Amino acid sequence: MEHTRKEKILSAVVESFIRTGEPTGSKAVLSATDLPVSSATVRSELNALDMEGYLVQPHTSAGRIPTKKGYRYYIDNLMAKDAPDERVREHIERVIRSTSASPEVILQRAAKALAELTDAAAVTTTPSSQEARVHRIRFVSTGRHTAMAVLITSNGMVQSKLFRCDFVLTPELLAMYDKALNDKFAGIRLRDINKAFLQSSASGLGDLTFFISDALMALYETVSQAMKVSVTVAGSTNLLFCDGYDLNGARDVLRFLSDSERLAQLLNNSVESRIYLGTESSQKELQDSAAVVSRYDIAGQAAGAVAVIGPLRMDYKTVFSQVKYTSIVVSQAIGEILDQ
Repeated sequence: MEHTRKEKILSAVVESFIRTGEPTGSKAVLSATDLPVSSATVRSELNALDMEGYLVQPHTSAGRIPTKKGYRYYIDNLMAKDAPDERVREHIERVIRSTSASPEVILQRAAKALAELTDAAAVTTTPSSQEARVHRIRFVSTGRHTAMAVLITSNGMVQSKLFRCDFVLTPELLAMYDKALNDKFAGIRLRDINKAFLQSSASGLGDLTFFISDALMALYETVSQAMKVSVTVAGSTNLLFCDGYDLNGARDVLRFLSDSERLAQLLNNSVESRIYLGTESSQKELQDSAAVVSRYDIAGQAAGAVAVIGPLRMDYKTVFSQVKYTSIVVSQAIGEILDQ
């Protein structure tokens, strides 16, 4: 489609339908645009857009509504991609950064903020850890015989495990754990840390081997946990009250949202920022839905994702800006944890 009045007409129809849920006719298009043409000319262009598959006329005497093809052209070529207004930016920052928190809590807060703003379902995922490495290991005393093994990964995730020993865990002993295990594990890929690797590492620790087996097993459990992608879903019940779904449609989307593995795969395999319309997601449950996805970065690398899922009749301009900005705040907040 050339950059002509057709585009202005298509944009007017899409934005009117998003706002009102009603078909748009030629008079409404003229009032929404500055086109110096007659209603007859607009009707002719509406007919052409209908023939080309961008619009459809639901009733003989009604105006037009956008098709998925029309939404796609609007999103790719006509939609403004501005940052949210200051009030929305402040709300997102306030919810995500309300107090210091772990990356998992930051992602939970991000989902909560988006669900509140969009009245749709919001989803966040932790990063895939296939290429993640050990960034730092810490040991924190919790009692005479107990301590916490804390693993910080290169993609910003933090996992911890409490362990117990029969002997007293002095500050000096924990400092030895800290130095020995950071020397052995820093920079090692998580997926390479298996039981055989732990046995080999323990055998090279000399006199410390006898004292460190419980700490090593705690570390192994933190690695196993860090390898799993965690998914947070907020606002799923919002979908039950969306105009764009009937009961069966809402049920389909809720079923998909309950499948953490497929949900994580869709989001973490997406490009940096993307809007999926219907079956573009390759998920049959989302055939009447849209998914607005934005990846967040950790240390300059694409990590997990932030997304909103709702009906096709979605305010894409607003939702895209909110999802994108939320992903930026998440990147900054988790990056600060990693820097510390």
